[in-house]
Amino acid sequence: MIDSHVRKDEFGRGSSAHRILTIPNCLSALRLAGVPVFFWLAVLPWLGHGNQDLWAVLVLILSGITDYLDGFLARKLDQVSELGRILDPVADRLYTVATLVALALRDLVPVWFLVALLARDAAMAVGVGLVRRSGFEPLRVSFVGKSATFCLMVGFPLVLLGSTAFPGAGACHALGWGAVIWGSALYLLATVFYFRQIVGLRREAGR
Repeated sequence: MIDSHVRKDEFGRGSSAHRILTIPNCLSALRLAGVPVFFWLAVLPWLGHGNQDLWAVLVLILSGITDYLDGFLARKLDQVSELGRILDPVADRLYTVATLVALALRDLVPVWFLVALLARDAAMAVGVGLVRRSGFEPLRVSFVGKSATFCLMVGFPLVLLGSTAFPGAGACHALGWGAVIWGSALYLLATVFYFRQIVGLRREAGR
């Protein structure tokens, strides 16, 4: 029995939000698979096994490309799904955490910076859990939140390149920290917006 909200299409096109096997979701899964690969490459210098920062940066670049593509294709092919709305921010958070931990281990970012962003993500996880328990859909990713993630995912690779013998390492270091600081500010602003949504939804649930 085929769901009446889903068109029979061998390419996976469908308007149902409950589809799982779609092109955007496959790209999101590919992004998630790249997290441990990136982390391993990024911590190799800390483990004393040589420097593979250029490969680590390449993984981050590919992650950014697939991040854009999965959102674009989801809208273009009418394949926006509930799973995709979950996978996309999860992949963003995991890359952010993996990058922060790797950079902190290598003393490229201060530990307090790592703790501050992890605390923010933990608070968000609690808030989103409360929303889900109230029966609401996952929070939609805001433009400010995506912009913050973009700045961080541009800034972190540049900070990483700034620690190598790359010819433009000094410029990469400066530009990278500029993007990280700006992204962190947007990150905190996005948190305010998200918690306003959470409070509003909780009040609605109470009524």
